[in-house]
Parts: sequence; C-alpha cells; structure tokens
Amino acid sequence: MAKQARAVQTWRSIVDAAASVFDDYGYERAAISEILRRAKVTKGALYFHFASKEAIAQAIMDEQTSTVEFAQEGSPLQSLVDGGQQFAFALRHNAMARAGTRLSIEGVFLGGPHPWGDWIDATARMLELGKERGEVLPHVDPMVSAKVIVASFTGIQLISEADSGRADLREQVAEMWRHLLPSIAHPGVIAHIKPEGRVDLAAQAREMAEQAEREAREIAAAAEAARGSAAAGPRNGGGGQRGGTGRGTRDQAEEEGADEPAGAGATAGGRI
Repeated sequence: MAKQARAVQTWRSIVDAAASVFDDYGYERAAISEILRRAKVTKGALYFHFASKEAIAQAIMDEQTSTVEFAQEGSPLQSLVDGGQQFAFALRHNAMARAGTRLSIEGVFLGGPHPWGDWIDATARMLELGKERGEVLPHVDPMVSAKVIVASFTGIQLISEADSGRADLREQVAEMWRHLLPSIAHPGVIAHIKPEGRVDLAAQAREMAEQAEREAREIAAAAEAARGSAAAGPRNGGGGQRGGTGRGTRDQAEEEGADEPAGAGATAGGRI
C-alpha cells in the first residue's frame, strides 16, 4: 500500500507540475526538464507513468473537468449555469483548468480525442435532464445546444482574458447565459435562473481565507500564552520545587539509580 500511495503521489506531482508548465509556456515550448524540476521527480519516474509529453498533456485535459461538479438535484439549468461559473472561477485560480483550456485551444491533439468532447457531453447531459424535468424547450437538441454553449464559453473566456486577465469573467459568462437561455429554456424558468451563479465563489474563497487567517492567529496566540505561562510558572513560587524535583542533585540521581543494573542509570541519565 505504501508503494501504491507513493506512486499516486508521484503521478499527482507530475501532472500538477506539468499543468503549471503548460499554462506558462503552451505545449510546444513546454520542456520535460522544466516539468521534472517543478515536480521534483526523476526522469525515470516520469516515464514510468507517462510515455510522452503528449500523454501528460492528455492527462491534464482529462483532469480539467474535475474542477466542475454539476449538481443533479434541483434545477438542471441552474446547475449548468453554476458549473460554468465554477469553471470561470477555476480559470482564474487553478493552473489545471488554464492548462487544459490552453492545450485545447492550441489544438494539440487534432488526431486524438476531441479536445472539447468531455465538456460538450457533460453539457448535453444536463440539457437532456432539463428536458426531462420540463425546463428545456421541447424542440431543443441537447447536443447541438451543448456545442453552442461550449463554443460561446470558450470565446467569452478568451475575450475576457484579453480585456482584463479574466478579472471580469464571471460577469461575462453571466451575460452569455442571458443571451442563450431564451433560446433553450421555458420563459417561466428563466426568471428563476441566476446567470451569475447561486454562489459568489470569489467572495466565498475570501471568507474561507479570512477564516483560516483568524484561526491561525488564534492558534498562535494560544501557543504564545502557553509559552508565557510555562515561563512564568517557576518564577511564581515554583523555584524551590524546581530545584528539588526538576533538576535534582547528583546524589539523588545516584540514589534513584541504585537499584538498576550497573550502567543502566548512567545511560538513562546521559552520563558515560
């Protein structure tokens, strides 16, 4: 089990490091040597898990969809919108999402799996679920609409990257939904959909960071108070006790070790 855990950790280190390299340089300029340096693994370890740079890149493209979870309960269309906003947030804060998107846009694997296939399939499934629950208009073809949605999101995030480094991506994606929802959803449903998503992920992340910082300060203060109490204890009347039991005398130490085998007391006390 220990070897298996190490292997999983090595795989994770390689993929995470490669994501940061592909995000920085793109596929063509990404060097295996830089991936090795960031992952802190040997070349043998890398090639044990991946046959080529292309295989690493494909793993990253497969991984990027893990940054989004489409809730199966409640409104399928709202879940689809929320998933888009999750990925919009990930593009700002997650190298895996950015690397996977960059690799897809670069069209590195035109002869392999469709670079947007997982996103299109996931979107189509949510639209199909929306039809079953009466949210999506009957004439809508889920696969056709899924391709339009994924293509629109891709273009929106590229424009947002150029305009603001994706700082306004949440608002841009919300605007995209305001334009697309009337063509796929029942009018009565649209009024209940929040194009910006049900959760402000950026605000949530700030709150979590602030909470973690508060907890860290409290832990540090408690530790400092404990150190101060320990230092003040002997000065507040414990001096005599410290001399009698804390440090002891040579005679006492020898008396305490008198019943031990020869050398045992000296070894335990650190004397040779």
